Amino acid sequence: MKRTFLLLSLLFIFNSQALFAQTLRRPLAAPYLGLGAYSLNHIDVFSFTTNQASLAQLDKSAAGVFGERRFLLSELNNYSAVVGIKTKSGNFGLKTSYSGFTDYNETQLGLAYARKLGDKIDVGLQFNYNGVNIPTYGNESAISFEVGTVLHVSEKLHAGIHVNNPVGGKFGKEQQEKLSSVYSVGVGYDASQKFFISCEIEKEEDQPINITAGIQYKLISQLLVRGGVSSATSSFWMGLGLTIKSFRIDVTSSYHNQLGVTPGLLILFNFNADKN
Repeated sequence: MKRTFLLLSLLFIFNSQALFAQTLRRPLAAPYLGLGAYSLNHIDVFSFTTNQASLAQLDKSAAGVFGERRFLLSELNNYSAVVGIKTKSGNFGLKTSYSGFTDYNETQLGLAYARKLGDKIDVGLQFNYNGVNIPTYGNESAISFEVGTVLHVSEKLHAGIHVNNPVGGKFGKEQQEKLSSVYSVGVGYDASQKFFISCEIEKEEDQPINITAGIQYKLISQLLVRGGVSSATSSFWMGLGLTIKSFRIDVTSSYHNQLGVTPGLLILFNFNADKN
């Protein structure tokens, strides 16, 4: 109980630093989930959670779910689900997430669209419905949007910009509390069909700059490893993914030097994938 109280207190302090800029909690493994956003060879359906423009490169419809137990506390569980649908007029994405527990929880539902503008540029847009539920006080909601672009400088080098909630996104009848604005610049390098490296610089409103770096390496076609670090929280994350026919299952782990370990599990399903 003492550990639970301490961790919840620390998280409350961290989330209360900016009264007028509240951020819906993202998974600690969010950089892991969106690692392939700035790549052509290592993209998957979760990549658009980092930059919606990457959805344009999805070559087949797919779906995925992810869950993590933040710092091994059931009160801080975080769940996400995504669907990517490929069409002739562009690709569509649906994202939903839930974090918290009965007495306090946050949800988000997002609808995304992305398409290619020629061979060099992809663009994407997403609208979000954000909700906060505290049974003692009631529910509040806010609408926000995200926009991103990815430039394919060459077959191996890719760069992009992503903006989350530049305006609006305010909670409550008096709209005194808003979702924070987040701006990021990312770059990725496809060294080969097996190896990929990525770096992203992110600036969230009222927060220090965060630099995230990650790598992905395919040991064999069915087995991959991912790892990386986020500077703002001094946290490390890694995972191992196994592909079996149309499914990919990843076991992930994030580590914070003060709050501890966060285990996670990811499952992807690719429609019309090669069954061999």
